[in-house]
Order: sequence, then structure tokens, then C-alpha cells
Amino acid sequence: MSRDAFARALEVWNTESREAEKPYFGWLSTELALHPESKTNLKTNAHTRPVGQWPVIELEPTDHPLAFEQRAGITQDHVREIATAVLHPA
Repeated sequence: MSRDAFARALEVWNTESREAEKPYFGWLSTELALHPESKTNLKTNAHTRPVGQWPVIELEPTDHPLAFEQRAGITQDHVREIATAVLHPA
């Protein structure tokens, strides 16, 4: 997300009813080797939730496999695959 949006998110981080904030636009900039398609620069919206909960990151609805999986659902096994690729890259 932009520097200004990030500053605003930090400003309201501990504020009750912060979930009323409009979503913050940003870019997913993480490469994952699970799909041949690049993950860099997928458009996102970060939806702030109540204090104590992490924001929900929503990918722009495209035909990209990761965006499709977010909309249509994903198996726990594939979630583990993604987590392993991110946390323990080869």
C-alpha cells in the first residue's frame, strides 16, 4: 500500500471501530513458485477489521490462479503448500 495509506492504517491500528475505514489499495509483491504465473503486483484491497484482528487481504477478481482460489475456495493441503513455499523456500 502507499506510504500514506500505511501511515493511516498505523494511526488507527488501536482505534475502536477502525473497521469502518475504507479498504486500503495495495499490491501483492510476494513471489510463490507454486504457479507458473507471477504473483508480483497483483492488485489488492486490505480490509481493516476490529482491533485485535489482522486485516483481510482481497485480491482483485482476475483469472489469476491465486485470485481464483481466493474466490472459489482452496484446500487445506494447498494452503499448506503455499505456507511451506513462503516459510521454507527451496
